[in-house]
Amino acid sequence: MSEIYDIGYRHYDGVRLGRGHSTRALAVHSLRGIFGLGRPARSKIVPFSLAAIMMLPAVVNIAMMALLQQRGIAYSGFAVVMQAVVAIFLAAQAPTAVAPDLRHRVLPLYLSRPVSITEYVGAKVAAMTVAVFALIAVPITLIYVGELVVDMPGPPATGEYLGALLMALVLAVLLSAFGLALASFTPRRGLGVASVITVYLLSSASVPIIYATLASTGDEAGAAWAWLANPFWLVDSVQHWLFGTPPHSIEGDYPSGPVSALLVVVLIGVALLGLALRYRKAAAR
Repeated sequence: MSEIYDIGYRHYDGVRLGRGHSTRALAVHSLRGIFGLGRPARSKIVPFSLAAIMMLPAVVNIAMMALLQQRGIAYSGFAVVMQAVVAIFLAAQAPTAVAPDLRHRVLPLYLSRPVSITEYVGAKVAAMTVAVFALIAVPITLIYVGELVVDMPGPPATGEYLGALLMALVLAVLLSAFGLALASFTPRRGLGVASVITVYLLSSASVPIIYATLASTGDEAGAAWAWLANPFWLVDSVQHWLFGTPPHSIEGDYPSGPVSALLVVVLIGVALLGLALRYRKAAAR
């Protein structure tokens, strides 16, 4: 004998928010995960500890301006000086944004909704970009506010501050695209952390060696290209070209600015393409 049960199912009669809302929701969810919000307390230790470390130079800068009437780290050089902390943040948190979906194989569930591979990748990159940009921009902004409050001699360095914010955004996009691309090749968070930090260490350690080798042969022009192997100095070279800020490389100058800008655009494009291809393959499994 058959029976029919009323399980209370009702059709959805509300407003259809569309694909854009789904993508934004995924980006917000990913951003919260990067900072450990909505997760156990141990997930918040690394991101917020690194954010606190980034704030320390800002506090020291404000103290120097108040007590000595001198500026400390220049706005344009803040990201270069603090690059190790930013790189650790990227290495530690980029796998958080991509590894769980790969490890638990839930990507097909996302794509069963009106979210395409491009929108999925865009949401992840946007979330990581906002996180890295905030990590750099907040202390820079704090220094600028401190400069206005302390009332340093002469006009405030508003132009350099705004230029530094723009370059922080460019750097955040570049680092996020590459960091997520590297982390996406393994579903294991530990391996993702190791891959990102290894690439950064290799790029940082190789620059002085290549520069010194070429400079010792008298090829100063060729040696200057070595700085572009590191993403922080690469973006700093674009900043130097666009805004005339002093180069923050250890020695020497940078090569042609337009070439550096083109290289940044190409690298971002390559990283985004790599991410899209990686997730297209993962979705097909």
